[in-house]
Amino acid sequence: MTELKIRDGDYVFNSAGTARRVKGREALLQRVLFKLTARRGAFPFLEGLGSELYRLGSLPPSQRQGAAQTAAAQALADEEDLELERVELDGERLTVRLRYQGEPLELKLTVR
Repeated sequence: MTELKIRDGDYVFNSAGTARRVKGREALLQRVLFKLTARRGAFPFLEGLGSELYRLGSLPPSQRQGAAQTAAAQALADEEDLELERVELDGERLTVRLRYQGEPLELKLTVR
């Protein structure tokens, strides 16, 4: 399956002016990043899309790690063949370690 390439919230176009497409691992990582950063409930017809990572800042520090793990697992639950191995929260830096078809993947993002 191919998807349109997105960078910084905008579609990416090639020199001919057509939208670039991504597939395979690049498409998966783009989709996972979108699901983790989109606010859960922000899309009226896709209420289960996104995560609640944006709520971490309102929690006591002692609860943030567990909440980050739960939010990431919930956001990625519908991804086939994707296993969430570990979520590490260090201040505002979130590292998500995944395994897709036996291959390790890692994403790093900032949460506030």
